[in-house]
Amino acid sequence: MAASLAYQENLPTSPGWLNKGDNAWQMTAATLVGLQSMPGLVILYASIVKKKWAVNSAFMALYAFAAVLICWVLVAYRMAFGDQLLPFWGKGAPALGQKYLIGRAKVPESTHYYKNSHVVESQMEQPFFPMASLVYFQFTFAAITMILLAGSVLGRMNIKAWMAFVPLWLIFSYTVGAFSLWGGGFLYHWGVIDYSGGYVIHLSSGIAGFTAAYWVGPRIKSDRERFPPNNVLLMLAGSGLLWMGWSGFNGGAPYAANVASSIAVLNTNICAATSLLVWTTLDVIFFGKPSVIGAVQGMMTGLVCITPGAGLVQSWAAIVMGILSGSIPWVTMMILHKKSTLLQKVDDTLGVFHTHAVAGLLGGLLTGLFAEPALCRLLLPVTNSRGAFYGGSGGVQFLKQLVAALFVIGWNIVSTTIILLVIQIFIPLRMPDEQLEIGDDAAHGEEAYALWGDGEKYDPTRHGSLNTGTTGVSPYVNGARGVTINL
Repeated sequence: MAASLAYQENLPTSPGWLNKGDNAWQMTAATLVGLQSMPGLVILYASIVKKKWAVNSAFMALYAFAAVLICWVLVAYRMAFGDQLLPFWGKGAPALGQKYLIGRAKVPESTHYYKNSHVVESQMEQPFFPMASLVYFQFTFAAITMILLAGSVLGRMNIKAWMAFVPLWLIFSYTVGAFSLWGGGFLYHWGVIDYSGGYVIHLSSGIAGFTAAYWVGPRIKSDRERFPPNNVLLMLAGSGLLWMGWSGFNGGAPYAANVASSIAVLNTNICAATSLLVWTTLDVIFFGKPSVIGAVQGMMTGLVCITPGAGLVQSWAAIVMGILSGSIPWVTMMILHKKSTLLQKVDDTLGVFHTHAVAGLLGGLLTGLFAEPALCRLLLPVTNSRGAFYGGSGGVQFLKQLVAALFVIGWNIVSTTIILLVIQIFIPLRMPDEQLEIGDDAAHGEEAYALWGDGEKYDPTRHGSLNTGTTGVSPYVNGARGVTINL
């Protein structure tokens, strides 16, 4: 049967190296990951927090998504995936020129040789789609990392400090982990396995979020003691977008619509479902009833845990990983948290340390145990990679996973600390207590619902008034068409 005309013609927009199926899947996967953030995490954050913080929490995610994209194409993409500057960092440069974007994608961009040799250490990967698809796909990963980090500081971080923090953390922290593990850095060539971001995204966001929560300071006492979700059903809707979007998250990592992406999508859903059921079972055993919030946490830890090995482990291992991701983070959150002075002191609003740092570290180490040799040969740049469960060099692989985790943890603690201390010189990291008592209306002059509740009171002397000409109230208080601009 002859190929269709679409594949016979090498049109200007369809060069010979372009595989339309792979390109279509890569753009679809990127869109699915984007939907996890917009509107997935926007909805989840807006609904899982106390009513008075719904707008602020959603806006932190919305702002991060937009700011990361512009910083990404201006400089950060090539710091994470460009030519090598240092063993852990790429050379920053714009990813905006048409010549660069319509060329065939390649990772890593720098050829790396064995020491004192002309033998290539790791072969360059050249997917069958243009660089523009890769730039956007990787942007969605950078954006969701930033938004996950935000979950640790919801309900008190100064929005102006957050606006400064986003581009600085992207450039000086995220790009280092991405280049080291994915873009051709020293951990990539050493053979550390991070299939789709267990370390680059989840361990990084969990550790950086916990560090940020320490420096920003806690919520006010009333919010720490009582912080109920304002809309559980919307929380489930946001969680559903997150779960379904993960098929693009892990399914897009092989840069092709191939057998590895199919394995990854199946394993992702198996692990998430197992983890949710285990977490819920533990809630029933110890608390007498299932919790919807607990089920969402279990879903999240399962998705995070499978991410570093989704396309590299067998499906029975995905069930094992789901059992462990539904139980170990549950123990750290429900038991160890209450016994640890440090965990008690640091106000990690949504428990990102447990759901992302603990689960991401767990997934990375379990991948070092369960990475299947045949699946590794399909994807990984370093030959003879395998988990410790399969003998041979697997024990070394587990140690590599551990060393990489320590590097990611250390870099995020140091970089996040320095960034926040610098910002603190110019902008307070935490809102004043009087604004924290009020919430969204004080921070934005807007509220999520046209109802008064939760005990917050509108104070015109603090918020300002449209009638007095002060600036505390949003100009959109009467809707977009209620705005009057005096020129």
